[in-house]
Amino acid sequence: MTRGGLDSIARRRVPRAVVDVVMALLMVVGGLGMPVRAPDGPVLRDPDVWRALLVLVSGVPLAVHRKWPLPVVLVVALAVGLLQAFHYIPPPVGEHGTTIGVSYVMLAVAVSVTAVRSSGRTATLMLVVLVPAFIVGELLMAPDYRAAAAMTMTVLLAVAWAFGRLFRARKTMATEALERAAAVEREQAANARAAVAQERAHIARELHDIVAHNVSLMVVQTIAADRVQDRDGAKAHELHRSIEQTGRAAVTELRRLLLVLRTDDEEDDDPSRQPPQPTMEQIPPLVDSVRAAGLDIDFVTSGEPVELSAGFELAVYRVIQEAFTNTLKHAGRTSAQLSLTWQRDRSLVLHVCDAGRRPGHEAMPLEQTLKGAGHGLVGMRERIAAVGGTLHTGERPSGGYCVHATIPLPGHETTGPEAVSAGDPGGATCLDPGLPHSRETPEGGSAP
Repeated sequence: MTRGGLDSIARRRVPRAVVDVVMALLMVVGGLGMPVRAPDGPVLRDPDVWRALLVLVSGVPLAVHRKWPLPVVLVVALAVGLLQAFHYIPPPVGEHGTTIGVSYVMLAVAVSVTAVRSSGRTATLMLVVLVPAFIVGELLMAPDYRAAAAMTMTVLLAVAWAFGRLFRARKTMATEALERAAAVEREQAANARAAVAQERAHIARELHDIVAHNVSLMVVQTIAADRVQDRDGAKAHELHRSIEQTGRAAVTELRRLLLVLRTDDEEDDDPSRQPPQPTMEQIPPLVDSVRAAGLDIDFVTSGEPVELSAGFELAVYRVIQEAFTNTLKHAGRTSAQLSLTWQRDRSLVLHVCDAGRRPGHEAMPLEQTLKGAGHGLVGMRERIAAVGGTLHTGERPSGGYCVHATIPLPGHETTGPEAVSAGDPGGATCLDPGLPHSRETPEGGSAP
């Protein structure tokens, strides 16, 4: 194994639950497996049920030490003291010398781990309680070696406590050092971004002056060309060529300006980016993406399409997108109908109707639905109203939900609500749009 692999293993943090289970197993196995009588050791009591019970009490609570560190270490200390009091384990100091068995060692480990995991006040309270308790206990249980036994337990617990607090202090220092390094790195990154933004702003101002100059020059040349059009055709033609060249230069500089103002997060290959101005030509890909998400869509168009402005096409696209999004949110994988009807009265009628949630099917999670939607019915009404149309929504008598929109084509007046019902596929008429049938979206708006 390479040195890098060893360093990686050394830096890997062991979960607290694993440490607790290991401590519990060592305490139980060591306590039950300890010999009853050593050849040169003190005479101990024969093992019985009480010995096994006290060993379990001294070890099993360590498995949940991460949740209740102070109560667990106090229970373990009490169980170890009772094991010594009933002569199931030898005292720490006796006529045969110092005997630090498994129970005492595991008690010291538990004290050290508690000092690491607890606050300074809790760790100090533990030491203040355990040290006097063991001093008194050794004075009562080891009459011939009271001072030595009390001193041994005091040193053992104090060293374990000090080691735990030292480890915690070093861990805290390491964490603070990492936090300071991360803060310095963030500050350096912020300073670099600020410097880039400042330089971009400077470049943008210069390009803005160039674009403004070119546009002003185009205006002056246009006025001059208009004035000499009748008197000197050649001169007007020359001015028109100059206007064309100046316009092309202005467009080039404007593109450079927009490129400078773009942020680093706006990458061309980012799949989450939506087209800035979706058109009606992108409705079929939208339908395909919704079908891939689990919605069975019947898409129908009728009538003779006409050319719409970018604002009209954007409104139609967003309303369809919002309707599909909320169908997935509230009805899940169900069936739906989308129809676009170009009517003779120069209006476009849009219908999005779903069949409601199928039995046994849940709604789609929010992160799996379409991105880029707005704010439900509020956003739909605003978009349709902006193009002079009307919007009706409501439940279908046969089940499900419908969104009906009538959009007058540019240059014509609104056809009114009657056009909505006339183009409803399958007789899927809505209820009174004034009734509270809308669905609420998590964003706070209403959705069909």
